Amino acid sequence: MEGIGGGGASVASPLPQWGHDAWRMYQYYLDKSTPHSTYRWIGTLVVAAVYCLRVYYAQGFYIVSYGLGIYLLNLLIGFLSPLVDPELEGSDGPVLPTKGSDEFKPFIRRLPEFKFWYSMTKAFCIAFLMTFFSVFDVPVFWPILLCYWVVLFVLTMRRQIGHMIKYKYIPFNIGKQKYTGKKASASSSRVRGD
Repeated sequence: MEGIGGGGASVASPLPQWGHDAWRMYQYYLDKSTPHSTYRWIGTLVVAAVYCLRVYYAQGFYIVSYGLGIYLLNLLIGFLSPLVDPELEGSDGPVLPTKGSDEFKPFIRRLPEFKFWYSMTKAFCIAFLMTFFSVFDVPVFWPILLCYWVVLFVLTMRRQIGHMIKYKYIPFNIGKQKYTGKKASASSSRVRGD
């Protein structure tokens, strides 16, 4: 009965502790990367380029690429969609203004930028790992998959853009004013004697 009550030394397996430490370190670096969106997206573009090169040189894994494309399209729809859809209108939270007299409510994404980036990067990494297993290399005629994906992309984006035009929202910060800070006025500089 030495292991009960803390009187004796209990021997714990080092594997769960190592896994916990590795997860904490991973989470630490993930949290530190949050404010550096430009570098995060550059890293994702590098991962995507490595994946594309792997598929090109392997001359296969088109089903994996098609599945990845469908998943990325689904993420893009979530990224471009508002948190509360104005078509459903039975919400208690903030909604987008539909008329000029409506109160302004800021655009809140259904899928935030960080989660969009994280899910996209994980998807490319998982798809890259799948290219090392021949069970995922299903022989298909890839031009048909590509044409089907392009048609699906065009129809989905046309619907999404129509929704954006109908409810007058822009999911990007391009052209919006940003607060630059307090500027010193000429009268305050004269008072200080500058």
